[in-house]
Amino acid sequence: MVRWTLSGFGDEIDADPAVQLPVLLALGSRHVEVRSAWGVNVADLADEEVARLADLLARHSIGVSAIASPIGKSGVYDDPATELARLERVVWVARRLAARYVRIFSFYRPDGVDVAATRDTVLSRMRAFADVAERESVVLVHENEKLIYGDTPERVLDLVESVGSSALKVAWDNANFVQVGVRPFSEGYAMLRPFIVYLQVKDARAPDGIEVPAGLGDGELRATLTALRDDGFVGFASLEPHLSDPAFPDVLSGPRRFGEAARAFRALTDDLGIELG
Repeated sequence: MVRWTLSGFGDEIDADPAVQLPVLLALGSRHVEVRSAWGVNVADLADEEVARLADLLARHSIGVSAIASPIGKSGVYDDPATELARLERVVWVARRLAARYVRIFSFYRPDGVDVAATRDTVLSRMRAFADVAERESVVLVHENEKLIYGDTPERVLDLVESVGSSALKVAWDNANFVQVGVRPFSEGYAMLRPFIVYLQVKDARAPDGIEVPAGLGDGELRATLTALRDDGFVGFASLEPHLSDPAFPDVLSGPRRFGEAARAFRALTDDLGIELG
């Protein structure tokens, strides 16, 4: 039996970690991915809020799988010093919460600017990020968000190979690939597998890009999970369902739909002989 470690974006359940953590425990997860707490983005949490969050985590015996930072989800030509300083802060939070992984992105380009024209700037800025991660002994995991430089498998590969750092790896997101017209497993898995260390669990329909529970979209989740199982993947699988619930308009999914997403994912992994813990 292959065993993966289940986690999830707590702020998709509720803004308050005191609500998030019991729900995650009830769903069988002893880890959380921290993107925000009490409505404050992780990059903007005050020292006192970080200490308060650390105390809550300790009291629930819950670890942090990753810091879901917004670093690199900004303009490619924005002030690099500002974003680098924000990364330093996020890495400090990661160390404080004992998180090895920090999610990052590879920058939006201005309207009308060809993606190829941004390549050198992207790589230079990502190399500076990797230098920080190497110094602080954390691992940056790049998410393939739509409309950033690394939104297709080929450009993600270019990014990680060109930077060439052991501190820069891939957080694989099936749904985001679907939303840029890519068949994730068929067109991207083989080339990126050597760099995949973290799985973000999300699915989407190809015709309209709408997110759906795992296995109900066009993200080739079953094929991806099967290959990861057979390849010996043993890392985190973090639920980021992006479902909507009108009863919880201030969060992405709310506890009910987050639970629906967790059960859909567990049905897939149970069928494939993958234990989640």
